[in-house]
Formats: sequence, C-alpha cells, structure tokens
Amino acid sequence: MFPAWVFFIMLAALTDLVRGLGVNWGQMSSHPLPPTNVVKMLKVNGIMKVKLFDADPKTMKALAGSGLDVMVGIPNEKLDKLSHDYELAQKWVKENVTEYLYKGGVSISSVAVGNEPFLSSYNGSYVKTLFPSVKNIQRALDEAGVGGKIKCVVPFNADVYESPSNKPSDGRFRKNIMKEMMEILHFLRAKKAPFVVNIYPFLSLYQSSGFPQEFAFFDNGSPIRDKGAQYSNVFDANYDTLLWALKKVGFANLDIVIGEVGWPTDGNGYCNNRLAKKFYDGLLKKLASKEGTPLRKGYLEVYLFGLFDEDQKSIAPGDFERHWGIFRYDGKPKFPMDLAGQKSGHQMLKGVEGVKYLERQWCVLNSDVRNLSNAQVELNYACSMADCTSLGKQRSCDLELHDRISYAFNEFYQNRDQDVRACDFSGMGTKVTQDPSTGDCIFPVQVALSAGERRHGLSYALSVFAPLFFIMSFFTLL
Repeated sequence: MFPAWVFFIMLAALTDLVRGLGVNWGQMSSHPLPPTNVVKMLKVNGIMKVKLFDADPKTMKALAGSGLDVMVGIPNEKLDKLSHDYELAQKWVKENVTEYLYKGGVSISSVAVGNEPFLSSYNGSYVKTLFPSVKNIQRALDEAGVGGKIKCVVPFNADVYESPSNKPSDGRFRKNIMKEMMEILHFLRAKKAPFVVNIYPFLSLYQSSGFPQEFAFFDNGSPIRDKGAQYSNVFDANYDTLLWALKKVGFANLDIVIGEVGWPTDGNGYCNNRLAKKFYDGLLKKLASKEGTPLRKGYLEVYLFGLFDEDQKSIAPGDFERHWGIFRYDGKPKFPMDLAGQKSGHQMLKGVEGVKYLERQWCVLNSDVRNLSNAQVELNYACSMADCTSLGKQRSCDLELHDRISYAFNEFYQNRDQDVRACDFSGMGTKVTQDPSTGDCIFPVQVALSAGERRHGLSYALSVFAPLFFIMSFFTLL
C-alpha cells in the first residue's frame, strides 16, 4: 500500500521519535481530509499510534495495513443502549473491531468506552451506564476471541480526582463517583488495562486568573513542595495527584496512559503558535528524558491532542476548542516541532500531501459599502453559521471592523464550498482573487471534497465531545 520511500523515511523518523508517542485523530471537521493521505503523513512523521473517538469506516480502511497502533472509541451517547443490550455490544464489536482484524488489517490495541463520561458538567448522565457498557464490550471482545490482546479502557477527565489542599498528596477520587470508580479500577487491574486520563495544563491557566503562567509549562517555575517531592509544573503535579488517589484506594501500581495533552493555538490570549510550541518543546523533551514524575519515574505513554483543527467542535468550553491541532485544517503544520524531544525543534513536520483546494478566491465586504451597521448584521449571521473563533482581541485575527466583516463573509463562503449564493450578504459581499490575508490572520481557501464527504452541522461534533472546560485548575498558588 505504501511506497518504499515512505517506509525508509518512516524508519528514520522512528529511530528518534519519543517512544510510544501517539496522537488523537478527531474528525469534527466540515471538510475532513482524505484518511489515506492522513495515514501516509503520520507514517512519514514516524507517528505510529492513533487514538480515535469512534470507528469511522473510511478511517479504519485507511489504517488497514499501515502498522499503526489504533485505539478505537465509543461515543458517550451509545452507552445507554450498550449498557443493557449485550447483542448490541456484540454487533458493535463485530462491525467496528473484528471486521478489521483480517491479515493485513488494522492493529487495534484497545477500545475506549466513552470519552470523559464522568465529567462534572455531565451531571451524572453516564455514571450508571458506563461500567455495564465496559463489561458488555469486553465480554463481546472475549467471546470473539480477541479479548486477550484488545482491552477496554475509559478516557477520564482529570476532574474525576481532586485535592482539597491543591497538593498532590491530598489527591482523592470524587466522593460522588467513588463506587463507580472502584468498579472500573478493579476491572482495569483484572484485565491488565491502563487508567487513561486527559491532562490539560492550558485549562489550569485559562480558568484561574491567579495561576502562575510558568507553572503551565516546563521551565522550572517556582516549585511546590509536598512530602519530599518538588513540583515545578502542573503536569507533574496533576499526574501525581492521580497516583495518590489510586494509592489511597489500593491501586498504586496501575499503569497510567495520558489520553490527551496539548495546547491550542487560537481563540484566547494564551492560545497562539508561540506558546503551543513552547509547551510541546518542554513536554517532548520531558518525555524523551524518561524522567517521569516525582512519584513515578520512567517512561510515560502519551497521546498528543490533537492532530487537526476542527471547525465543528462545540465552543461551549471556549473558542479555543476548535484550535487544538498541531496541523491546520488543511494538514499543514503550524509550527516547528521535534518529536524526538532532543531540541527545541527548528523543522516543520511533514504535512498532508495531495490536498485539493477549492478555487483560489475569497469573499469579502465590498469596498463601496459605507453603512457598516447593516454589514454588522450580516457578520453576525455569517459567524452563526461558520467558524469565526479566530476573530477577536489577542487572537490571530485582531482586525478592524471592515476586515472583521470580510473575514466572516469568507468563512461562510468557504464553508459553503464557494457557492455563489454564499457571497451575497444583501449585496454587500464580493468575490476577489487577491488573497486578503493580513499579518497572522489567514483568510482560508477551503479543502475541496468529493460528493458525500462533507459533514454538516454540530450534531456530529456533539456526539464525541472532546476535552471540556470543567477540568480542575490545579495548584493555584497563593
């Protein structure tokens, strides 16, 4: 399937890649890239592990024969039926797992049941259905003869544990989910499966005005001392809070996998390429050193979040939610990145090749328009139907009103695949062939799709709600 030159480049990349580094491949995009092209890009960059939020057939077929280690996912809204319908669990395993286990197929290592199902903001919606679903899926895997190598896991948000004093040693699981957590912990230990947790230092900084910025990175900020351990960053502190919580309930030796960790690049004043690069440089260097954390030395298994920007994700947590990608919407890398973690990274990753674009044209506000109050109404409409999360103060598109309107018009126009009717705006829009991008603000030309590829609306996005905002802001220093 893959030409020889891809193999040799991949082999060279693997030589230096941080061991076991994976990436989350979300697909909440109105214009998804061809999965086959994406898989080739991953291999060229030496990324050999992916975590999915579902088991999209096109993606799974593209992964066949690639050699990539794959974690497939089950969205939260499926848990209710799976929890009490074993035949449905069998059907899901047959269609989404064993279907792809033929010789030369997909290397599936685990099934993620739900995504952050005990998140506080869900108000207990999945607390009673998660573990029965886990048991049914694992039973179906076992009966299919693959349960020995394919394990069920649950990606938890870090808010399943807490620390009243903000010190790791006071870490404990939330009381309102303790019974359910104990059931899952016993299951994970019996199956020799890891505890998967999503940790977001960015959210600690974003949610707390008093949080010291350097503590969100890996620059040896002012340390916190706790029972002989010293913490200079929130990643280590958060991880060890989980370790303490596990220790207190008798699971100190359970393996841990970081299911998601990353830094967004737009949508907030703390979100830009410079800070994202700084975060990843520090994280990858830490992972390469295999230093671990104060309580658990050694190798850490990590999945970066995420692969691409996704314009259909819910922005309830914040506008940054659509900008977690280390690659842009069109598969181009955003900033230099050294996946080996040996240096600060001066080279760009290889982007997705073979991406086809719509015609090189944009929709902007007609320069003859003088009454911008009416245009503001059109801007609001455009942004309600397209992605304007890059617009605003301290964002990549911090523009004057005229350019803001043009940006919104173009987002709507590109989102509608450059339909001529999508650049009318009561006669105020006009098409241009000269790129209106300015400074850091890119006016995109959308990816061209074949029939049936486009995803409409937010219903898909809401089905696999990715990292949310109600994660704890750990260790606010007084």
